[in-house]
Amino acid sequence: MKDKKPIIAVAQIKYFDLSKKNNVEKIKKYIRLAKEAGADIVCFPESCVHKTKVLDLKHPFIVSIKEECKKHSIWCVISEDIMIKNKTYNLAILIDRCGKIKGFYKKINLYGDKTSAGKRIRVFKTDFAKIGLALCWDLAFPELFKKMKQAGAEIIFCPSQWWYETKAHDQEHKEREIKLLESLIMARAFENICYVALCNPVMDSKFQVSYSAIADPHRILSKIVHKEGIITAEINLKTLKKLHKIYR
Repeated sequence: MKDKKPIIAVAQIKYFDLSKKNNVEKIKKYIRLAKEAGADIVCFPESCVHKTKVLDLKHPFIVSIKEECKKHSIWCVISEDIMIKNKTYNLAILIDRCGKIKGFYKKINLYGDKTSAGKRIRVFKTDFAKIGLALCWDLAFPELFKKMKQAGAEIIFCPSQWWYETKAHDQEHKEREIKLLESLIMARAFENICYVALCNPVMDSKFQVSYSAIADPHRILSKIVHKEGIITAEINLKTLKKLHKIYR
């Protein structure tokens, strides 16, 4: 794995079109598609598992997704409202190639979430890179990304369910919000000399911004807008080291 350039995938899936209550079969399908595309890891949007339920880490839906990761030997990032010790958190969960939960991150910066706030950043060592996890509104907080970078993060995944505010734009709401999102992920990647992968869903909501992208410190490597699908990008960690020498 050390000599292979990692490939990361982002799955901008449509919510609740296969089942009105959950996205499990859709998630399993895109885990398989990501593996077929040669990806080492695939990231799904925020709150991607169930429409209304608060789950726990042993819920059959979570177990089924873990088994799919093991079947295809691929890492995965999913997120959902999860109950831990009688508190509900918006949780980003990292699953490894063996189908085990490597760790999780509790969303710190809430925006209308009816959950408890997390308190600490999380960075994980994988077999292809060190990765950090953020969730949606966290993207607007540079200090959080800086802390992950200081902890060694080379790739930061940000599952999201980003909605635009009508009061934010007088026209072209979604188009302008996409420009905002693109500027945010580019800024976070450039500031911290890392890769940033943002993943949104496709939903039956006029407020949903269906824009997902993978950025390196200088450009958008891949993006998908207003449709369901998967995008990938090859990651060059040696380039990050070279940029560190130039910029630091």
